[in-house]
Amino acid sequence: MRKVLTIPESYPDSALSLALDTIAKEKQALVFCNTKKGAESQAEKIAQKTKITAAERDIFAQLADDIIAAIPTPTKQCHRLATCIKHGVAFHHSGLNSKQREIVETRFRDGTLKIICATPTLAMGMDLPAYRSIIRDLKRYTQGTTWGMVDIPVLEYEQMSGRAGRPGKEDKGEAICIAASESEKEKIIDKYLLGNPEDIYSKLAVEPVLRMYVLSLIASGYVRDTASLYEFFDQTFYAWQYGDTDKLHSILDKMTGLLVEWDFVEAASHVVDYFVPADELSNGSLRATQLGERVAQLYLDPYTAHHLLDALEKGVQKKLLLQEFSLLHLLATTLELRPLLNVKRAELDSMDKTALEEEDHLFVSAPNGYSHEYEEFLQMIKTASCLQLWISETGEDVLLETYGVTPGNLQAKIAIADWLLYSLVELTKLKGWKNMITDFEKMRVRLAYGAKEELLALLRLKGVGRIRARKLYHNGVKSIDDLKKAEASTLKLLVGEKTAVHLKDQVGQKVDASELSVKPNKRKGQINLHDYGEKK
Repeated sequence: MRKVLTIPESYPDSALSLALDTIAKEKQALVFCNTKKGAESQAEKIAQKTKITAAERDIFAQLADDIIAAIPTPTKQCHRLATCIKHGVAFHHSGLNSKQREIVETRFRDGTLKIICATPTLAMGMDLPAYRSIIRDLKRYTQGTTWGMVDIPVLEYEQMSGRAGRPGKEDKGEAICIAASESEKEKIIDKYLLGNPEDIYSKLAVEPVLRMYVLSLIASGYVRDTASLYEFFDQTFYAWQYGDTDKLHSILDKMTGLLVEWDFVEAASHVVDYFVPADELSNGSLRATQLGERVAQLYLDPYTAHHLLDALEKGVQKKLLLQEFSLLHLLATTLELRPLLNVKRAELDSMDKTALEEEDHLFVSAPNGYSHEYEEFLQMIKTASCLQLWISETGEDVLLETYGVTPGNLQAKIAIADWLLYSLVELTKLKGWKNMITDFEKMRVRLAYGAKEELLALLRLKGVGRIRARKLYHNGVKSIDDLKKAEASTLKLLVGEKTAVHLKDQVGQKVDASELSVKPNKRKGQINLHDYGEKK
């Protein structure tokens, strides 16, 4: 049932009034905002006006501690979220660390948290129902063919409003859009409440997706020639929507031609090492090469695979070395690592300087400095610089302050970079470039931990992350041999008793309880009066 509700406003901020009204009803609500900053700001406004009981205070305080502990070096964003959670309110967007998002989602589902202010991504495929779905913003800023604030799609409104109502728990739910005027109310009713959703378009129309599917079909043996390739795609929603099968076949021919050119597919005229029946020759037989099969298994866009291998091959010809920045920059040139970090006007000079310093080492050359591509090139430089700072043991708090990179976005970039590096390991094995594999593997570990290369030996140990590895390294335990020689009591002072025992066990040394006691006058730091008396 759709109707217009009038909620008494306690404050000029309608979303705030609705949230407080929801809490007063002892219900839960999701407040959808069009930006991350908007979601954070709205959560803070609600938290400031929320009253909690003494029993809730302890629960929320523990949750806030969990939020802070989720990251080794908490950022301002972490502290903002923790402050909100102390009042039973949270914000949720892609900038949060995955552990923080999990805490917020779990404690909202069990009813602990009352309000979540989120970006629309929360509405996409997440099982997080609420009594109320408050859609604060029905416009968002866009760039491209249309610039400025535009109405969100009806489909997106349907997704957000669909979060309202909990089957099996309540008999109704409320999805509320906020109108500032009578005319805006009428527009919302006509466009969103009574309007029809937009048409759905096939994802195969996106070139990277089509490339991947063509190669996968050939690599799996599902299609063996151009005729069966045509037949498969003629039955898809994409073909029905496209309408012109002749033009579709032309696109598929172009796509297949590229896969042949990149050595991922062999066409009939190229095949020399296996028997092809005469009837298949006339149909244009297709077979994936060993390299093409591996690209398909890695779920990698064939263009990305070709781009990476081609850049490395040209780099080898130029006798370039795989330095840490050049490797990170190569990863930043891929489509998968989009969106790149935006370069602010104040950062242009420093990014340009970095580009000039690294120019001779890059596997992908810089475009003309006066072309429009140069702006994107500087974004690649900034993205690579950010990742380089991370592997140089710069904390998330500093990266947020200097580069504007949230822990969640950093984590997403690292995960994609790890996948690309793993793919490079697999593909370079097939190309016979074994001397590169070590560099790729080292970079995977450094990205995972955010550590310098000197800590790699210690990071192999279970229970040792960047912080413990650095502490051990600074205290003379720099290798596995050093760990074997170190006294258990010394390790206990550095990493704690349980971890010390575990580390010794990993290097094949069983530790007796007596070994963990600190010898007289050996304790680091201030000594007590008993030690002083003995020493005297």
